[in-house]
Amino acid sequence: MTDDDLVAVARELLAAAGRRGWTVAVAESLTGGAVCSALVDVPGASAVLRGGVVAYATDLKATLLGVDRELLAQRGAVDPDVARAMAHGVRERLGADLGLATTGVAGPDGQDGFPPGTVHVAVATAAGARVRSLRLSGDRAQVRLGAVDAVLRLALEEAAGPAA
Repeated sequence: MTDDDLVAVARELLAAAGRRGWTVAVAESLTGGAVCSALVDVPGASAVLRGGVVAYATDLKATLLGVDRELLAQRGAVDPDVARAMAHGVRERLGADLGLATTGVAGPDGQDGFPPGTVHVAVATAAGARVRSLRLSGDRAQVRLGAVDAVLRLALEEAAGPAA
């Protein structure tokens, strides 16, 4: 997978969201802004993309995105429910129709008892949220790239699906 591959998926996502009249917002942890970067690489992204939040530190997931502090304290940041809450939070706080979120462990070391490659991505709309949990292989860069691809594809599935 290359950056060009990501931009191609991002282009499809933005087109599908645009056809539905949706706007998009992104909450990122392990991807550190790479999802937003892939989206803004597409000319005309500003018609759909509202913005993004990089909440790398766990406490920022609560303060910036509204993730429940008790959830974070009990399970840590590497959790499917945290990904879901991040997607809902960025959607609400940035006023978007579709919220995307990434959280996980890029490596090289584990975090909160989870090995590198543990990734959770989520998308949220007014109708609810979908989470996809992954175990990606490769080095830090490959895990991050795989997480970007996974959340863009999950969002594309949501945006290209039947009208709500």
